Amino acid sequence: MLPALWPGDVVEIASCSLKDVRPGEIVLALRDGRFFLHRLAAPGTLNGFVLRGDSMPGSDPQFPAEALLGRLVSKADERRGVSGLGVKWFGVKLSRALGMMLCHCGVARRLALKLHSRRRASAQEFHSPEQDTELGSGELEAL
Repeated sequence: MLPALWPGDVVEIASCSLKDVRPGEIVLALRDGRFFLHRLAAPGTLNGFVLRGDSMPGSDPQFPAEALLGRLVSKADERRGVSGLGVKWFGVKLSRALGMMLCHCGVARRLALKLHSRRRASAQEFHSPEQDTELGSGELEAL
């Protein structure tokens, strides 16, 4: 789901029915023991629904209606905390455009993933568990 979601992102999913979601929303579905966190590409029907990842060249095969587990309501961002993910026309279109670039340009995809992994590693290094311990006043003066 690059660029809307990146490896390691933590998301919150709310249970919902197929009639409650609309095209462009990111939903979670289960098929053949695999989870799919993709955008709803076509409105749901009694026969099922169609999903598509932002950086995928085509839509996924149709899912049965009972495969829908819920919709994405927020994702945790290390820099900003938890943010809501409303469906905004421009945001969906921009995400799809960047996703298509990442889909068809392997160099851009590898570069984006490399930069993301380095950013995530430096963020984890900056906020290491050792820093979570409380310091006494004497220790603060020594720093």
